[in-house]
Amino acid sequence: MYYSRKIEGQLKKNLSSKQAIIVTGMRRVGKTTVLRELYNAVPDNKIWFDFENPLDVKYFEDIDYNEIYQNIVQKGNLNTLRRMYVFIDEVQLYPNISKIVKYLIDHYKVKFLLTGSASYYLKNLFPESLAGRKIIFEMYPLDFEEFLIFKKENEARYQKIKNKKNISELDYELYDAYYREFVEWGGFPEVALTTDKNIKQQRLEDIFGSYYQQEIINLADYRKGNKVRDLIMLLAARVGSQLDLVKLSQELQIQRTTVYSYLAFLKATYFIHLVSRLSSSIDREVSGTQKVYFCDNGILKVMSGISAGQLLENTVYNQLKTKGSVSYFRKKSGAEIDFILNKKTAYEVKRTASPVDVHRIARVQRIAKLSQSFVVSQQYVKTGKDGVVFGQFL
Repeated sequence: MYYSRKIEGQLKKNLSSKQAIIVTGMRRVGKTTVLRELYNAVPDNKIWFDFENPLDVKYFEDIDYNEIYQNIVQKGNLNTLRRMYVFIDEVQLYPNISKIVKYLIDHYKVKFLLTGSASYYLKNLFPESLAGRKIIFEMYPLDFEEFLIFKKENEARYQKIKNKKNISELDYELYDAYYREFVEWGGFPEVALTTDKNIKQQRLEDIFGSYYQQEIINLADYRKGNKVRDLIMLLAARVGSQLDLVKLSQELQIQRTTVYSYLAFLKATYFIHLVSRLSSSIDREVSGTQKVYFCDNGILKVMSGISAGQLLENTVYNQLKTKGSVSYFRKKSGAEIDFILNKKTAYEVKRTASPVDVHRIARVQRIAKLSQSFVVSQQYVKTGKDGVVFGQFL
């Protein structure tokens, strides 16, 4: 059974454009499934290649790009008088594809639709020479609304409740169990589709193992892959905390510049996200101390020592990041804010919000000169709900 993803509508809107569509993101988030849905949406004059299959790659290995075009036409029995749609899965496995895509777009009626597992490689595969010829879409694990779709919940009912100004306890309880599962196990599609906790754990371990082997060992070819693994474990324990590169380099017994390069790699392959401190200066935001969050709570779940508070904060970050830019606020005086969305709205994360939390974040919001503030609560609160939003309706 196919479950719709939000990104699907954006992709279909660009089917008629000339530019290549490139879907990238963390492994196992559903890129191939969405590309297959697009393939099914195109009535005819289309062909599918999977670059994990060396026989499919062979069609693109000719030094004459015009011959490659003929290879594609003959394999798919395509009509050259009409636009043809070429779908390619896992393009990062054949680096020469970018030059071929550019040439065929410029000389023939070819629409390319591609997936790649990591932006780290796609940035090298599709350089600025393809400017104007590509549209890149980033795909993430399920957000909570998509998670509910996978659970076969009524989307219209959820949206109606979410838009209410005053959420009742009954409204809250409709989605409480789902949100607790979402916080604990994350949003990888294959994990969301099973209710068996042992199977969830096995699939998450397999997802992490696949990322580690395919991205870190095979593609990145890091000689000290164990150091990257150890860094990941250290980062997991520091979710929601400011990173100290000096301490990390000391614990790992590697150079600080090496730690920085590993962090850049993990970020570029969608495994982690780094959040900068709010500043009026862009340069200070980039150079300042950053906080770390993971792509999905399920990945955190397979690592030991992660607190319930860290899991909730990581969830809220991933919910907010799809709504715009996210930063944090902290002053030497101790005033701090967990998240700031689009440099306007402050969010403080609490498992159970209290009126004291609401007053505190409002005070710090004024210090930071922001427009408004909210406390994100996982638990339902009956009193003092002004200034409180529940995680499941964020």
